[in-house]
Amino acid sequence: MQIQWNSQSVGEVVKENMHAAGIFETYGIDYCCGGRQSLAEACERGGVDADRVREELEQLPEAGAPNVADWDTPFLIDYIINTHHNYVRRMLPTIQAHAAKVAQVHGDNHPETRDIAAIYMEVKQELESHLMKEEQMLFPFIRKLVEMADGDGSAWNGSVQQPISVMEYEHDNAGLAFDRMRKLSSDFTPPEEACTTYRLLYRELAEFERDLHMHIHLENNVLHPRAIKLEEQLAATA
Repeated sequence: MQIQWNSQSVGEVVKENMHAAGIFETYGIDYCCGGRQSLAEACERGGVDADRVREELEQLPEAGAPNVADWDTPFLIDYIINTHHNYVRRMLPTIQAHAAKVAQVHGDNHPETRDIAAIYMEVKQELESHLMKEEQMLFPFIRKLVEMADGDGSAWNGSVQQPISVMEYEHDNAGLAFDRMRKLSSDFTPPEEACTTYRLLYRELAEFERDLHMHIHLENNVLHPRAIKLEEQLAATA
C-alpha cells in the first residue's frame, strides 16, 4: 500500500487497509485512541524502527483488504454491533469468571492476578454501560443524521459532538485499563507454573484487547468523524 509518511495518520492507514492493524499491534503502535497521530509521530513516540514499519506496510497487499472508507454509515454501525459488540457481550462474563478463579487460586503467589481481576471487573461494568449508550442513544442519533442528510436536513438542530466526546472518553479509559493489565501481567505472559485457566485467561485478555483496538478504531477514526462532518453539512444548509 502507498504511504504518506509525514501526513497520513495511523488511523487513516488502517481505515484504508485493515491488515495494517496487525503490524501496528506487533509494534505496540496505538492506532485506535491514538489514531489521529501521524505514522512518523507514532513511531517516534513508541521508539519503533520507522523504516522497518514503513517497509512492512508497503508490502501489504491491497487486494482483498477491507476498506471501511467505502462502507456506508448504516452498514458500518451494523458491523460494529454484530462483530464487536456481540463479541464483547459474549466474552465479558467468561473472562470475568476466569479472572476471579485465577485470582482466588494464585493470588497469594501472584498478587498481580488480584489487581487484574479488580481492574477487569471495572472495565466489564463500564463496557456494559458503554455498549448500551451507543446502541440506544449514539447510533440511533447517527442513523437519524444520515436519514436527514438524504432528505430534508433543514430542520436539524441536534448536536452529535457531545455524546461522541463522552464515548471517546470512555474508550480512553478502557484502553488505559488494558494497558495497566498488560503491564501487570508482563504483556499477558503467564508464569511457567501457570495452570490451564491461568494461561487461557491471558490469551483471552490479549485477544480481547486486540478486538477492542479495532472496535475503538472503527468508532473514533471512521464513524465519529463521519457523523461530525455530516452534522456540520446539515448545519450549513439549515
